[in-house]
Amino acid sequence: MEAKVAEEGIILTESQVQALERKKQDDEACGEIETAHPGYLGSQDTFYVGTFKGVGRVYQQTYVDTYAKVAHCKLYTTKTPITAADLLNDRVLPFYAEQELPVLRILTDRGTEYCGKADSHDYQLYMAINDIEHTRTKARHPQTNGICERFHKTILQEFYQPALRRKIFGSLEELQTDLDIWLDYYNNERTHQGKQCCGRTPMETLLDGKRIWKEKFVN
Repeated sequence: MEAKVAEEGIILTESQVQALERKKQDDEACGEIETAHPGYLGSQDTFYVGTFKGVGRVYQQTYVDTYAKVAHCKLYTTKTPITAADLLNDRVLPFYAEQELPVLRILTDRGTEYCGKADSHDYQLYMAINDIEHTRTKARHPQTNGICERFHKTILQEFYQPALRRKIFGSLEELQTDLDIWLDYYNNERTHQGKQCCGRTPMETLLDGKRIWKEKFVN
């Protein structure tokens, strides 16, 4: 309908506008968000992995590119603004710099690791220093960060549950090593069926999106 409106200049009724808004919200809840290119919008969230003997509570900081579905994850024993910023600093921004792509905007929920006083909150300060726009999900509607929710369901079913059945992890580093191996498979071998992926891997989608971005916005 949106394409038809753009092409033919049709004026929508109030009910049609509401229907389009509901469709957009449903897509977001299911992890489908319209983005122009890789790096245009990333989704970040915290996933509680579990409590491990000798390690304690383990949290995963997750970042998923909403265009290509490329994912980055890092494990921590705390859930703080510092750990939220560390994922970006250690994994996300270096990756996009290597790909020569900008990171323009990041969507998070309203957790304390992401939100606080702008002049003293480590995560918000990091975002400001790197000129990244911070978008928050609607109050009491965390499902609007559905792309991370769907990824967390996938990683639970495909990595954590099988891994924890066959192995006892004695350290955070050991679990991170196995997680990185799975992420390499997820990003480079596992095909997806999203709007942009169409049977390709996330990295294949990202590289194609980078080509389109350069043609439209750089050249």
